[in-house]
Amino acid sequence: MTQLTPTHCANHPTIETTLRCNRCEKYICVKCAVKIPTGYRCRECVRGQLKIFDTAEWYDYPLGFLVAAILSVIASVLTSLIGMIGLWGLFILFAAAPTAGLIISEAVRFITRRHRAKNLFLTIAIGVALGVVPMVVISLVATDLFSLLYQGVYLFLVVPTVYTRMSGIQIFKQ
Repeated sequence: MTQLTPTHCANHPTIETTLRCNRCEKYICVKCAVKIPTGYRCRECVRGQLKIFDTAEWYDYPLGFLVAAILSVIASVLTSLIGMIGLWGLFILFAAAPTAGLIISEAVRFITRRHRAKNLFLTIAIGVALGVVPMVVISLVATDLFSLLYQGVYLFLVVPTVYTRMSGIQIFKQ
């Protein structure tokens, strides 16, 4: 009967383990292990794998931000026009805002050539949110609370739509 020699975690030398990263074969403890569909990996291998998926170039950030902000300004103005309809406009807004989010995200994806990076998605979401600022300021100056409400609903619906569409998050798996 052979006795196994104790192995220790590469990052925590006081912790004995038999678990290995399925990519680099380094010994890792439960604290260092990251569960993936095919087993466990060390944090370094997971980080290296994520860098492969970040394809955004430096110029994608200002381009994506500008396109998202400009289209959001246009959608925000249209939201104010829908607000003039009255309470029925709110029902229209609940259908129109996610559609506007889809249009914005597809336009940005086209401009950035479908490049991906988490910070790019956040930059675009910020651009969409800042695109509402001109209409919010106009609504505040005019003390138009109805328009302000519509801008809030628009923001509440469009920013998550754009972010999830850009990042590829799927709420319902097919």
